[in-house]
Parts: sequence; structure tokens; C-alpha cells
Amino acid sequence: MLILTGVRRCGKSTLQQQIRQHEGGTAVALQCEDTRLYGLGPEDFTTVLSVFDEHHPGVAVYLDEVQEVPEWQRLVRALLDAGRRVCVTGSNASLLGRELGTKLTGRHLSHEVYPFSYREFLAFTGATPGAESLGDFLRRGGFPGALQAGPELAPVLLRELLRDIVQRDIVSRHALRAVRPLMTLALHLLAHPGQPLSLQAITKGLGLPAVAQTGRLIEYLQDAWLLLSVPRFSTSHRQRIVSPPKYYAVDTGLAAANSPNPTPDLGRKLENAVLLALRRGGEVPAYAAAPHEWECDFITPKLAIQCCARLTPENRTRELRGLLAAATLPGAAGGNPRELLVLTLDQADALTENGHAIRVVPAWDWLD
Repeated sequence: MLILTGVRRCGKSTLQQQIRQHEGGTAVALQCEDTRLYGLGPEDFTTVLSVFDEHHPGVAVYLDEVQEVPEWQRLVRALLDAGRRVCVTGSNASLLGRELGTKLTGRHLSHEVYPFSYREFLAFTGATPGAESLGDFLRRGGFPGALQAGPELAPVLLRELLRDIVQRDIVSRHALRAVRPLMTLALHLLAHPGQPLSLQAITKGLGLPAVAQTGRLIEYLQDAWLLLSVPRFSTSHRQRIVSPPKYYAVDTGLAAANSPNPTPDLGRKLENAVLLALRRGGEVPAYAAAPHEWECDFITPKLAIQCCARLTPENRTRELRGLLAAATLPGAAGGNPRELLVLTLDQADALTENGHAIRVVPAWDWLD
């Protein structure tokens, strides 16, 4: 069984269709948001399976936006038990976790689908690699429909997309009565990527009703793939739990279209794009920091990365201090120091600092 999960309109259905074409042969496909299937539930599964067996015996089954069907895992389990290949898509991150439950443990492969990467953006738009196209990518993002609509209509579509996700994947799903606190929180976090904020600080700063409610709403935003969180690195389990994570948008264009900030921080947008590239590559990065001393944007077992629009004499000491501190933190692959990178909009250099080699690389040349 293959599960494709990601934010709405990022291309999951298209990828599923491509998989069907690649696999070839006869298959049966259901779009679970089709109004003709409204109300489909566990009491209908026996009938569905009978129809499949009668008209489409033994063929692969493709289910699109499967989270719309209550207890869908039972239907999928029955299809797998019958020896069928199954591929499902869903716009809820819980498809990768608790909703799979014990019914499908060990019987599925999961793949996260994101809006276009920078390289896919270049292929789609016909732009050439460079600082100019990177800036365009950071502003417009990678949602195929928005890119196809053009620069004037795209922000309107991206604002509608945010409202659609909030209403269909959060408000309706969780039966929320008050939408304003959710939208206030979503807009704030999308407009301020990469800033570690505690639940208490967010709740007080935005005037939200309670810390516990803020925590639940952030979980809902992550489940709907609007936000991705990056934890603080620590060898202490307790420290990882109590330290505030950073939150990033699933797409820089979606964040830009819904941000009230007229002068967006290019460094933060670049940082957001780098996080998405790491996630696409299967990495689960953390950030590292010693409060009021140094910070490193991302660390993985092999890399320590700082992101800034431009490395200058004014910010050089701060940026490099964080990299050098992160280089030898525990958890490096093979016990070797991490490779140190500074990703900028359009700078390239090779530095040596305290015996450590540091590469300054244009992000347009590094991004996938």
C-alpha cells in the first residue's frame, strides 16, 4: 500500500494518476470528495467491496482524499486482505500516524508530497537558475495552480486556498465553533516563519483564549500541512519537549499571499525554502541554539546550515558563530564534524574559521 499525503492542491492527485499510468493495466479509482459519494461510511463498505469484486476483480484500487471517508482504514485493510494493490492520497498529516492505527501497521509505505521545489518551479515556468528566479520562487511559491494562473491572479487563489484548507480540513473536521482564533494564529505563524515561540507567548501576544487551545490549534494547522515544525536540538529528551519549536509555512508563496507584511524578510523566506528542501530530501532537521549566545538554523547528521540573504561584515560573526558551535554537536554521522554551509541569495565563497572549512553557496545552486 502506498500513501501520498500533503497539503491540498500540491499535486497529490496528479502524482497518483502518473503512478496509475506507470503501473498500467486495469484499475479502479474513487475520488472520495465526489458529491455522489457523500455520506459513504463503514456501513457501506460491504457493498463497495462487492461491487469491486463483481465489476473489477483483483485490480488495483486508487482512493483520492481518503480522509473524507470515516474509518477508511477498515476499507483499505479489506482490500489488502483480498490481495489488491492500494494507493491512497490524503490532505491530513495524521494519515502518516495515529489514523493508520494498528490495522495497517507494517503494510504501507508513506510519501510526503509538497508544492513544487525550486527545480520543478524552473521547469514549470521556463526560468533559468539564478538569484532573480530564486527571488521569484520565494515570492510565488510552488503551487501548480497558482503558478499557472499568473502573478496577478495567483495571490487571490492562494488566499482562497488558505480559507479552503482552514474550513474543510480543520473547522469541519474538528467541529470548531470559533474560526477567528484559528485564522489569527494561522496568519501570524505563516507571516513569521522560523521564529521560536512558546505557546504562552503566542497565546498572550495574539490574545487567544487559552494556552491549551493554542496548542490544539497548532496541531490542527500541522495536520492540515499548513505548518511544519522544527524542534530544538538537544541530547536531553526533556529539553527537546520543553524548548519551543520553530514553525515554517508549507509554501513560501502561500505565506506571502496571506501575509500583512508589505516588506517580507528575504532571509526568512530563504530559510523557509531550505527547510522544505531538507524535508523533501527525507531529512528531519533541528535547529540548535544557546539563548543569547548563538543559533544555527538547521542541523542534520551531516550538515549545519545558516541561511541569510547576504553575508556581510555586520552579520558575519553572528552567522559563523552558530555554525562553528553546531559543527561538533553530538549526533554527527560517523562521529565526523558536520559540513558547514552558509546559504545566501547569490554569494559563493570558501572560508576557514577556527580550523573549520565553511562553504558559502548560492541557494539557487543548492536547492533541489
